[in-house]
Amino acid sequence: MNRFLSIRKKIVFSFVCTALAVSCPVSGAQDKLLTLLTEEINREMAEFNKQSSVPYFISYRVDELYTVNISSDFGNLSQSTERKRRILTVSVRVGGYELDNSHIMRDDNNSYFRFDEKMIELPTDDEPEAIKQVLWNETNKKYMEAVEKLAKVKANIAVKVEEEDKSSDFSKEEAVQYYEAPVKAGEIALDKTAWEEKIRSYSLPFLDNKDVCDGWAGFNFEVLRKYFVSSEGTRIVQNRTAARVSTGGKIKAADGMEMPLYNSYFAFHPGDLPKDSIIMNDTKKTVQLLVELKNAPVVNPYSGPALLSGESSGVFFHEIFGHRVEGQRMKDEKDAQTFKKKVGELVLPADISVIFEPALTKAPDGRDLNGYYLYDDQGVKGLKTLVVENGVLKGFLMSRCPINNFPNSNGHGRAAAGRQPVARQSNMIIQTADPKSFEELKNMLIEECRKQGKEYGYYFDKVTGGFTMTGRFIPNAFNVTPNLVYRIYVDGRPDEIVRGVDLVGTPLAMFAQIAAAGNDPDIFTGYCGAESGAVPVSSVSPTLFVKTIEMQKKSKSQERLPILPRPEGKPSVNTSLNLIF
Repeated sequence: MNRFLSIRKKIVFSFVCTALAVSCPVSGAQDKLLTLLTEEINREMAEFNKQSSVPYFISYRVDELYTVNISSDFGNLSQSTERKRRILTVSVRVGGYELDNSHIMRDDNNSYFRFDEKMIELPTDDEPEAIKQVLWNETNKKYMEAVEKLAKVKANIAVKVEEEDKSSDFSKEEAVQYYEAPVKAGEIALDKTAWEEKIRSYSLPFLDNKDVCDGWAGFNFEVLRKYFVSSEGTRIVQNRTAARVSTGGKIKAADGMEMPLYNSYFAFHPGDLPKDSIIMNDTKKTVQLLVELKNAPVVNPYSGPALLSGESSGVFFHEIFGHRVEGQRMKDEKDAQTFKKKVGELVLPADISVIFEPALTKAPDGRDLNGYYLYDDQGVKGLKTLVVENGVLKGFLMSRCPINNFPNSNGHGRAAAGRQPVARQSNMIIQTADPKSFEELKNMLIEECRKQGKEYGYYFDKVTGGFTMTGRFIPNAFNVTPNLVYRIYVDGRPDEIVRGVDLVGTPLAMFAQIAAAGNDPDIFTGYCGAESGAVPVSSVSPTLFVKTIEMQKKSKSQERLPILPRPEGKPSVNTSLNLIF
């Protein structure tokens, strides 16, 4: 199963950010959509009570989204769109909390997670008849599927060996009432024309070098109002916003290898994004680095010492550790269950702790964290969860799907709009009780290189993402994809930029090689794509010193460099908008 964090070319989808309004003491009685959802779920439950097979749980989740997407290529506007939509997700469970239609069908590769869910659009106005018609139709469909699936589940259990995990299929949780008033228009006012000119200007520096074959910039702003209503009595309405600017370019070497570099800036509100001058300077530096990468030496396969920047180690932990502490996956006997029976054991160095904190809005340096949320997509409050304390495994990220010894959710049931929630990561915080300066870590790297007889080690500065495998049917491996790597020489020669490398390995072997961590926490902000779709995440991590890592050559294109030179000239930008360069 692939898991990944990445910054996508052209459009970067931002799903979650911060609550824009405080909780109101009222129940949302004036909220038409909330009223319609509540009325219909009550009507459906009353009607189902007349059936022989009665659902014990129904939930309606509505993601009401307003999005603005703007992108440019080499200073030319390529997209500028606005869109409003409502996406409905219905969950129907028959049977009981102990055994229901969600139960895993063993020897059925399609039984656990569905990737073919059809997106259900709900009318964007509040016309009762239209909305209730969609709710009725989708609920009826889900009910019929649930009844059929439960019969198959019972038959599957009857003919298979005894299950290892005998926990319930759904946890009992306290009903929650939480309501936020709609966001006021003035709080999210956006000068779209000004942003179009900004985004055009951000991609202009990529024209400064004729060898750069791709140069783009993007702006994405989303206002998300989330509704959750369940037959258990939970009623949640919460608001979140997300703003992101991204810039990126690509250059191609003579051997066919393509090297991309990206910059990404995230904030809960567009006004809190970095100044134009910062983004422009960063983009110009990116152009310079692209030119260096084109002429950089290609790395051969390597095993030896390395440093991972805070950004790189954040992805490293997300991929090889975070996905292995998502509890729901461990219920499937096809999963490798790397840590399921290691609670109370030392799984990381004794000075490292790992915390997941959904309600945390800011990193230590003040930057916003888009893994933030108050309540998850199953109506459970997102709790601060200490997964590793001083190297010892304490627990897992739990949705409402229990596993042995972990009967309840800690608010990590998450999903993209239209998908069913599973246990997923939020804001991951990696801490060390023995922080080192970067110079100390570099000296440790050089000393370890000498011990291993290595002429040099490596520093992984920036990454574009990664993926990992957690199933038993294939090797449990990971691949982190760096795009800016430096060679650090033992003899004092200047650090050298290199290209063409992937960081690979297996999780337990890699964890055993972590030797020290820095005092310089940095952030990787992105989104994670897994069973329940793309959800926003953040990782806050210091630089790591690893005694032994493994690197392999990156795949590359076999196409020659372009025969025709790139056209000359630059598009004009409207400087009357007071853009700061």
